[in-house]
Amino acid sequence: MSGVPEHDPLHPERAGTPEESSSTSPQSPRLEQAESAVEPALPLQSAQPEQTGPPAQPADAAQPEEVPEPGQSGPPASWSAPEAADGSAQSAEAPAQPAEPPAQWGQPYPWSAPYPAARNPSSYSSAQYPSTPFSSAPYTAAQPQNAAPPPAPIFSNYAFQTAPKPSRTPHLGHLLLLALLMLFVWVGLMIGLVLAANLHLFGFSQINQLKTDAGFLVGSEAMIYLVTFGACLLIFPLVWRKGLMEGLQWNGGRALHRYKLLIGSAFACFLLALLSEYVMPGPSNAPIDKIFRAPGAPWIMFAFGVTFAPFFEEMVFRGFMLPAFCTACDWIAEKIRNEDPPPLYEDGHPHWSFGAMVFASLATSIPFALLHAPQTGYSVGPFVLLVTVSLVLCWARLSSRSLAASVMLHASYNFMLFALMMIGTGGFKHLHGM
Repeated sequence: MSGVPEHDPLHPERAGTPEESSSTSPQSPRLEQAESAVEPALPLQSAQPEQTGPPAQPADAAQPEEVPEPGQSGPPASWSAPEAADGSAQSAEAPAQPAEPPAQWGQPYPWSAPYPAARNPSSYSSAQYPSTPFSSAPYTAAQPQNAAPPPAPIFSNYAFQTAPKPSRTPHLGHLLLLALLMLFVWVGLMIGLVLAANLHLFGFSQINQLKTDAGFLVGSEAMIYLVTFGACLLIFPLVWRKGLMEGLQWNGGRALHRYKLLIGSAFACFLLALLSEYVMPGPSNAPIDKIFRAPGAPWIMFAFGVTFAPFFEEMVFRGFMLPAFCTACDWIAEKIRNEDPPPLYEDGHPHWSFGAMVFASLATSIPFALLHAPQTGYSVGPFVLLVTVSLVLCWARLSSRSLAASVMLHASYNFMLFALMMIGTGGFKHLHGM
């Protein structure tokens, strides 16, 4: 170690030139300690450089805390050196930075007072400090605690929801429910008839005596229809979430709009019935003929055949059975092909394929003909006629998408048959000549 250091910040007058330093002989450590003990500490005599910034503030004045510029490694420009112990101001020029600077910003340097503590980066202004010395990331405003989340977009919950599958009513489940209701009503009616026969309430003691009673037959059938219809009015609106007639696609306006076509179709079926009676006549003593010979029976049958019978028969066969078979056929085809059901019409009517409508029409017409087969003695001619008439009724229902259309056609057809019978018998007076 040389006797005179190359650069002594506390004793600048003793700093020697490189030549003098090299020519000075080395001293022992004990001699250096003796010299430091004899010589007094000399005050800092270097002149202060000329200040170019604003004048210094008094020591006791409150100084605003100055934020260092981004990337600045030294003290701020307005920093002033502290006073010495004897009251003289030290040099504003900072001495050379030590070989190893502080490891963290804000720690005190060895030659001066500590810098002001670093601020929170979120307190800086983004306009003045786009980035801070604490982080290279751009400024982001601090979020308040417990802040409410931003509102979600209006239609965010519906953007990716799949459309619900169309509800095709009625289907086989609804048809089964109708069959159970009718069976329940029929069983109740049979129980009532047995009790009435045992108690002799209506003047008969055996049920077989009622087979040819027109009043009983029409009354019992009307009772089954009315009770079943009342149960349907209560149950099916709860299942379908809409009215019974709406679910059955009544659409009376469409039937009225096509009344000419419907009445013409009924007249065509009437002509076909005349042709069937000529080509394939039924038995001469059919059960229906025996019923008509009873007193007052023709008029009861006439009123029932053009009002209650067309409405309730069409409700069962063309209102429930035909749509259920159409939907079942298309549902099976969709499952085999792995396809989605087609959308509904604007009025809510199902969209059925042509093949499904043909099959459902045949499947509906056969039970319809079997229902009337006991009245005609199960003869072939009337059975084929009833199947053909039922196919026409199915066409009216499917082409117009209206149950009222098939009811109008059915009632018109029955009216023509009864009108011909009434005219041929002189007002149902000469029924024995039929």
